[in-house]
Order: sequence, then structure tokens, then C-alpha cells
Amino acid sequence: MKSRSSLGALHPIFFFAVMYVVVLFLSIFICSSLFYSLNSETVSVGKRIELPAEKSGFAVKATTAAIVH
Repeated sequence: MKSRSSLGALHPIFFFAVMYVVVLFLSIFICSSLFYSLNSETVSVGKRIELPAEKSGFAVKATTAAIVH
């Protein structure tokens, strides 16, 4: 029985071509994201960020259960 087309023989080539395009797109996206995050100007290295001071007082920071007999 003779086959009508030879696309079955090209299946591995199509698969690797599609995988190459997908991996190329993902690598460009990941590398550009890393590049822009490392070269951002929002917080520079060595710059100290001061946090607001905690308020002094008797604030309850945890809850406890009381058992009454």
C-alpha cells in the first residue's frame, strides 16, 4: 500500500523545529527579565532602607486560649 504523503517522515524535524522556537522564545524572555531586574535603578546596591520604628506599648502579638474548669 502506497502512502499519499511523506509528512510522517518529517515529524521529528517538525517537532525539533517547534521545540527550538519555543525554547528560543522562553530563553529570550527569561534572560531579558533577569537583565532588567539586575540593572534596575529602583534600589541600588549598598543603599540602606530604613524601616519605621516599632511603637512601644502593650500590644498583644499572639492569642492564647484559656481553659476554665
